Amino acid sequence: MFESLGNKLQDILDRVGKERQLTEAQVKAAMREIRMALLEADVNFGVAKDFVARVSEKAVGQTVEGSLNAGQTVVKLVHDELIETLGGKAAQPELKNEGNVWFMVGLQGAGKTTSTGKLAAHYKSKGRRVLLVAADTQRPAARDQLEVLAKQVGVPILKVADGESPAETKRRVDEHLKTDFRDLVIVDTAGRLQIDEALMDQLADLQAAMQPTESLLVVDAMTGQEALNVAQTFDQRVKVTGLIVTKMDGDARGGAALSARTVTGKPIYFAGVSEKIAGLEPFYPDRVAGRILGMGDVLGLIERAQQADLKAMEVKKPGDFDLEDLLVQLRQIRKMGPLGDLLKLIPGMSRALPEGFNIDEKQLQRIDAMISSMTVKERRNPKIIDGRRRKRIAAGSGHTVQDINKLLKMHEQMKDMMKMLQRMSGPGAKGMKPPRMPNVPPGLKR
Repeated sequence: MFESLGNKLQDILDRVGKERQLTEAQVKAAMREIRMALLEADVNFGVAKDFVARVSEKAVGQTVEGSLNAGQTVVKLVHDELIETLGGKAAQPELKNEGNVWFMVGLQGAGKTTSTGKLAAHYKSKGRRVLLVAADTQRPAARDQLEVLAKQVGVPILKVADGESPAETKRRVDEHLKTDFRDLVIVDTAGRLQIDEALMDQLADLQAAMQPTESLLVVDAMTGQEALNVAQTFDQRVKVTGLIVTKMDGDARGGAALSARTVTGKPIYFAGVSEKIAGLEPFYPDRVAGRILGMGDVLGLIERAQQADLKAMEVKKPGDFDLEDLLVQLRQIRKMGPLGDLLKLIPGMSRALPEGFNIDEKQLQRIDAMISSMTVKERRNPKIIDGRRRKRIAAGSGHTVQDINKLLKMHEQMKDMMKMLQRMSGPGAKGMKPPRMPNVPPGLKR
């Protein structure tokens, strides 16, 4: 989501220069461009103005220390200020041993019901006993949607009936908890297409009855500046304690997320990063700031690997790397998420990749299908795959013989590269030329 803003900021900072001291003229020119980049990214005008003013004040006249140049010094100042703008230290909802009741509020279409299911999955994985309450009686099928999510996650659900009073809802929840102990109750409340008094009165009445310990506002990153008005209005009426920003995997310009913390004074607890039930991540201001400035997010990459429960591959000689190994590795890495997103978590990679570089996930699925159509014997010894076997594999996977030939050629190139890398890192490797990279495999396109 922050790709456009990040590229612009990085271009600006690259042009600052390599002088030993930051002059006022340098800083003014850079800050003027940074302010325009923030405004183009839909950042609130007041937030952009204050951001630039704070960086300028710290930057003017600052002596560059050590091996840093002027550009790197400004990058550090901008990075630190981005972290503060996004909330400083990461924050999470307060959780007691029991009696936790969370309200999910927001407009229709922001992803409120989906986020409710994602929260249930997130906290169930941490050992919490979750109860979902489907209290959105305004949107057709909202309660049914949450029921489907509850079954998918494996948690109970209590559905509020049409016309049911807040007091009755509270009584029913209490009755349920007496027979089925739950230490986290998440209430999916009603939404509207726009804010109106009827919506706010309904939320206020339910809040008074349920006495939630957290009120989480779900904000759609795609709504831009309007998201801030929504956040302020909800906060005035229901006292929002934190935010969940959804659709951060989309092509929104990112301004709403950058502005939300400053304008509302509420921390961003979570970010929705995909439509999958596991597509909800804790929001870390320092990591997001790093991604914006092309510094990557190594910790995020490690956490994805841990969540995917990747198992170490059996140590083999490079020459023994067969198609079965390739299939296992491919499937394990894909558990971590889209490969294009993973590359951007590697420091410097977002700038190193050519413009328009894309990884076609469907092509990776095709590679999986082709290898899966082989016998175990063929995967472990690809040399036995003759013309007859190639025809059978192609027919079984829905591909052509030419596709199978390309896959086998790619595998041979990978083996050759691994052998070369081992020789380079072994005894007597000094002075060896680096290996020529293999042809771009199927699935990697520019």
